[in-house]
Amino acid sequence: MSIQAYPLAWPEGWKRTAPGQRERARFGKASRYQGSGENQRWIPGRDLTIEEGVQRVLKELRTFGVQPGDSIISTNLKLPLDGLPRSDQKKPEDPGVAVYWQRLEDKTHKVMAIDRYDTVQDNLAAIAATLDAMRAIERHGGAAILDRAFTGFVALPAPGQTGRRPWRDVLGVPDDDKRLTTAEAQYKVLRSRYHPDKNGGLEMPEWHQVQNAWHEANVELGNPG
Repeated sequence: MSIQAYPLAWPEGWKRTAPGQRERARFGKASRYQGSGENQRWIPGRDLTIEEGVQRVLKELRTFGVQPGDSIISTNLKLPLDGLPRSDQKKPEDPGVAVYWQRLEDKTHKVMAIDRYDTVQDNLAAIAATLDAMRAIERHGGAAILDRAFTGFVALPAPGQTGRRPWRDVLGVPDDDKRLTTAEAQYKVLRSRYHPDKNGGLEMPEWHQVQNAWHEANVELGNPG
């Protein structure tokens, strides 16, 4: 894959979390009491490391048949020769993480990106936890649900690689068709297909693409809105 691991290649169309809205997460070891009686003392949990976060992601990807060589973990942390983020680096201002991968069995390319938390390691752990939850869906017989969910993680172009898809390509409107009614009909079909209410409340990247394409169609065909 041609995605860059550094700096962060955030997928186009994915919503970003404003810095002031990021949360502090605790994906490390849980806090606990040690000893008993007067000798009992509180042992605070240890924060997750970058390496542990990376290994959690790779472990979950392996459960989907994805090997380390078929995935890219993209962050604002510089990488050593083994391609994995080092732990001994200054905390980046943008802690977002985007994980791109390819499944050789069906030749599909996927991406999942999270910047909800204020550290890279917690965003890595959040991606791992999300993958684990999706695997649980598959274990309980929800393969069809899992397939629909994964359509929301189809890899979109990373910034600087390719431009946004033309609105006609997104909506499926021929170049010689100048009717807004055609674009509107296509928009309604795709809006229904990718609406968050039909995808477990997820605002999939395709949903945002369709909304942007409909706006551009309105502008080009003389009915801005």
